[in-house]
Amino acid sequence: MSSPVQLLQALKSNPFVLAPMAGITDHAFRSFMKELGAGVVVSELVSSDGIRFKSGRTLKLMSFADCQRPVGIQLFGDDPQVMADAAKVVEEMGADFVDINFGCPVPKVVRKGAGSAMLKDLPAMAKLLSATVSAVRIPVTIKIRSGWDAHSRNADEVAKLAYNEGITWVAIHGRTRAQAYEGQADWDFIAEVKAKAQLPILGNGDILTAKQAVLRMAQTGVDGVLIGRGALKDPFIFKDALAIWLGQQTDKTLSRNYVYLFQRLALQITAHCDDHITQIQLKKFAAWFATGYPGAALLRKNIYQSKSTEEVMAIALQFFAGVDLIEQEDTSQDGFLMGGHG
Repeated sequence: MSSPVQLLQALKSNPFVLAPMAGITDHAFRSFMKELGAGVVVSELVSSDGIRFKSGRTLKLMSFADCQRPVGIQLFGDDPQVMADAAKVVEEMGADFVDINFGCPVPKVVRKGAGSAMLKDLPAMAKLLSATVSAVRIPVTIKIRSGWDAHSRNADEVAKLAYNEGITWVAIHGRTRAQAYEGQADWDFIAEVKAKAQLPILGNGDILTAKQAVLRMAQTGVDGVLIGRGALKDPFIFKDALAIWLGQQTDKTLSRNYVYLFQRLALQITAHCDDHITQIQLKKFAAWFATGYPGAALLRKNIYQSKSTEEVMAIALQFFAGVDLIEQEDTSQDGFLMGGHG
């Protein structure tokens, strides 16, 4: 169990955080990213109602290993008591902190008054935060959007409210809910909120390279950055960002061995998923890791036509064996993998 001081110390030592992504930041991927240098990791979105009803699928989403620490479980919901009870379950499981999602723009979440819908009702948000913080001893953090739409960007008000309610940090995705995943994340706005905030602020949005991550830290003064899609194309992004941040050289040789890397990921996935899910995950990650390399389109075609885990692995490993000395192209302007939660 961690305290706010311990969590913030961990963030200070490595401010590059694995952003929560639905269907991606599961048990296996969090362990994999921690092994590759992520500082703090956060689970995919978990329903507080699902915890209340003891949904087996929901509880599986919350599983983690000690190697992932510090690890947070991200919850969403609109009922203060249900959220407080869910946070207690997270604490009892031994997670290091609870993260509450006020950023998800997906209609099925917003229609329930959860996710980014809560940005339109700050009194309700205050009640939910008060109930949650009072229910647990571990830190509570929140993730928000810059606002509901361009006319109501209220992240600074949320930061004040969060400070008053004892929240440990606020992570801001630099788009409004109305933008969804269109346009560019507004890091100037994040910097403005950070300059006035009385608690730590983390930034999120469009971090696709290690250099971008470090540059955003330096330009905005944020206390950390959340990296999501960037880790799906370049799994070395955390290790490289930390090295640049600390003024060290990035390792461009052995650590770029994608064959070894993909085998490590496969071990994590097969340990926690059945064969059907394993195939799906390995196909997705092979396609993402291949982005920017010659022959990536053909790899995606072949791998999605494969019928077994063994075939997926054979195709992927043959491809990655041929690219270890090739420079990966910059595809940051191609709308790489737009979408997700948060």
